[in-house]
Amino acid sequence: MTHLPPAGPLPGAPSGAGQVSVGRLMTAPPVTVAPDVTLAEATRLMAETAVGSLLVVADGTLLGIVTDRDLALRGLGEGLPLDSRIDAVMSPRVVTLDAGDEIHEAYRTFRRTGVRRLPVLDDGRPVGVLTLDDLLLDVFRRLADLLGPVAWSVLREPPGPQ
Repeated sequence: MTHLPPAGPLPGAPSGAGQVSVGRLMTAPPVTVAPDVTLAEATRLMAETAVGSLLVVADGTLLGIVTDRDLALRGLGEGLPLDSRIDAVMSPRVVTLDAGDEIHEAYRTFRRTGVRRLPVLDDGRPVGVLTLDDLLLDVFRRLADLLGPVAWSVLREPPGPQ
């Protein structure tokens, strides 16, 4: 597992930006599987839980991550039987975030790695997953909080020339 070192606040970021922790935005608990789960079982679990990734965990330790894309390309695309083990298609070199990391570190990590999902650890144990969608929803919430009062004041103005 890899945790990229902090790089500090983003240049030009407003004061107070990024002070939300990863732990507040992540999806928790993560959906996990053992390394011996089959591709068929993993696929069913993804469908039942409506997630696009599973953390592969043994004895509380993160071994890897498998995404719907991994199942499609490395599993079905390579012709693996559905009873193959999930660890045959997982990505074992996983970049992670810590639950206490600030959101600006998550943005940097997503940008540096090009992935869409990052496992979140607390004391080395998986506690959640942060996705690009989680960050996007946070941006929308912040914009709504910021623009809501402005939008309402504009909407209350009568239309037309005064």
